[in-house]
Parts: sequence; C-alpha cells; structure tokens
Amino acid sequence: MSPLKRDFLPEELERECDANGIDGSVVVQVDQSEDETHFLLDLAGKYERIAGVVGWIDLRSERVEERLQFFSQFKKLCGFRHIAQAEPDDFLVGRDFARGIARLREYGFTYDILIYPSQLSAAAQLVSRFPEQRFVVNHAAKPFIKAGSREPWTSHVKAIAQNTNLFCKVSGLVTEADWVNWKTEDILPYLDVVFEAFGPERLMFGSDWPVCLLAADYGQVKRLVETYVKTHASKHMLDIFGGNAIRFYGLKAASHGLAA
Repeated sequence: MSPLKRDFLPEELERECDANGIDGSVVVQVDQSEDETHFLLDLAGKYERIAGVVGWIDLRSERVEERLQFFSQFKKLCGFRHIAQAEPDDFLVGRDFARGIARLREYGFTYDILIYPSQLSAAAQLVSRFPEQRFVVNHAAKPFIKAGSREPWTSHVKAIAQNTNLFCKVSGLVTEADWVNWKTEDILPYLDVVFEAFGPERLMFGSDWPVCLLAADYGQVKRLVETYVKTHASKHMLDIFGGNAIRFYGLKAASHGLAA
C-alpha cells in the first residue's frame, strides 16, 4: 500500500486530468466523517476542475434530516457514500440506514454503493425499495478478477441492473486483478458483463485515482475503458466519459470528460 501513503491534492489531480483529456472530476469520500465532507467541499470551492463532491453523513443518525438540510446549501455536493464494504452483508437493509436513504431524494442527493459481491443481494433489496432514488454501484461491485471468479457476481449484477434507477461505475477493476501481472484480457469478461447488464446509458467511467496506482496509472485505467468503448459502444463514448455522470449527479458544469 506504500504508493498511497502520502497526500494527493487537487494540483496533482489537475496534472493527471490535463495529461488524460479529462475536463472535470467528481471527488468521493474515503473517511466516514463530516470533517472530510467539509474538506472536500472547501477544495471544490477553490478548484473549478472539481465538478462535484460525494461526501458522508451518518445516514443512520436520528439527526439525519438536520444534517441533510445543512448540507443542501452546498451546490457542488452531489450525494453521499458509506463504505459499506467494511460493514456486515446486511448493512444496506438495516432499518436506520433505510430511514436515511428515504430522505435523500427530497434534497436531490444521490447515493454511491460501495460493496463486495457478497453484498449485492442486500444492495438489490435497497435499490428496489427506493425506485425513485438515484443509486450508483461503485467499481462494478468489485468482482474477484484475480481469482478469475465470475459467479455468482455475474448473476447478481444482471439481476440488480434490472432496476433502472441504478447506474454503475466502470472503475476500480485493475485493483481487483493481480496488481503486478494483470492483463487487459483478464478484465474484458467483467466489462462484457456490466455493459450487457446496464447498457451504455447507465455506465460512467471512474478513474479510482489515486487508489488505482496500486496496479496502474491514471492513463492506463482510462485507456483500458476507452479502448473497450471504442470497440463495443463507440457512439456512447461521450456519455460514458461524462454525459452520464452529468445526468446522474446533476452536475452544473456541462463537461464531456468527467471521472469519478
């Protein structure tokens, strides 16, 4: 994990975006704290390249309505995420958590679902329970690419994708493969699954930078997805690399190259 043991700040993000033809980025929380949400919003206010922020509040709190009202004043705040992959498999269907999710739509907030494959069943229950709420599953629910395992991940992805209020980020796949020895051929079958399940209208490119540096640089991650899209859905290139993110997150900056 040594490549990640330092600060990554907007100046470096801007260099990566310049080098890879990315006009703007949605930054996503990594810490379960409102302090970090404020930190990211402060950066977003200073850097135009940050088109949106996915922050964190305690959706299980009895004060969730108060916190949503407070954060609704920040124009670049798109929605929230909780690192559910670190929680029990039934976390997403908990009563208190669902109470918080039920309040998001009123404020126009999205929800990012960060899970492992074992949690896809609970995620499907959550997404189907709130059909008007916008959800996006992060990193395609982290399939076990290194092990070459596709089931039951494939079946669960196809099932959950039947919910049209759910999008999927084509991101984080290189770090689910062998960090040192991964090949494009290792990842293609998993791209096939998400493209078939969600269709190009509900997919968005995500760099997962800087976490991707464990296995690949920003450019390698972008080229992996870009090459696949050119071959399989070329007319949707601008949607997958910006348009779908703008639509999903309700971004004000009408840019064509966005990365989460």
